[in-house]
Amino acid sequence: MTAAVTPGPVVLEARNMTRRFGGLIAVNNVSFDVHEGEIFGLIGPNGAGKTTLFNLMTGLTPPSSGTLSYRGQTVTGLAPHRIAGLGLSRTFQNIRLFRGLSALENVKIAQHVRTHAGLVQGVLGRAHAEERHVERRAWELLDLVGLDGRAGELAANFSYGDQRRLEIARALATEPRVLLLDEPAAGMNTSEKGQLTAFIREVRDRFDLTVLVIEHHVPLVMNLCDRVAVLNFGELIAVGDPAAVQRDPKVIEAYLGGE
Repeated sequence: MTAAVTPGPVVLEARNMTRRFGGLIAVNNVSFDVHEGEIFGLIGPNGAGKTTLFNLMTGLTPPSSGTLSYRGQTVTGLAPHRIAGLGLSRTFQNIRLFRGLSALENVKIAQHVRTHAGLVQGVLGRAHAEERHVERRAWELLDLVGLDGRAGELAANFSYGDQRRLEIARALATEPRVLLLDEPAAGMNTSEKGQLTAFIREVRDRFDLTVLVIEHHVPLVMNLCDRVAVLNFGELIAVGDPAAVQRDPKVIEAYLGGE
């Protein structure tokens, strides 16, 4: 198990988050807090509502009711690019790279949420300075994820695991304060999952991030995360440290169908 971190101030507050799709309630009255600097896991069986909850938190899907606050500011209803600009960035369960662009171009594009040069600044040379910074930063992030040697290759030619790493580099390019990872270990073998655990901790420490992780591989979550929340049929059934969550009868029943 990972050593517990000292809880920092609350950075995310989900309150009574609910999303209905017709008669289906995908997320039902979910409330929890996430503290600065922790790695917070979100697990649950297939169809539990995990990705829908991420979509609510990052503005891709509006909630039917409930609120999300980031550092005390309500962000419910903001467009995804506005939420990303505030410091929340994510990866996706279904990888969403620009497959026809190179790895370097994918990371460079993501940084433009943070660039500011306009026409006047361009005339004065600011645009060129920002572009040089964008290029340098993209190379640094590709080096971090071990893909700098393939910077010029099309994303479409990367293996599944390398596409996952490239997507994390792209998310980091937006300079997030909170990083949301949707099934980052999908498609990875046991060795790669172990490397991913160390990598996520390194990224959290190096960039002073708060990390939220959706993951089906329960041993990875229990080894990686400081706290874990469990969804089942859209409802939050447990939240706490990994050891306590694993012993919770409701969690055991949700995964095993009985005692």
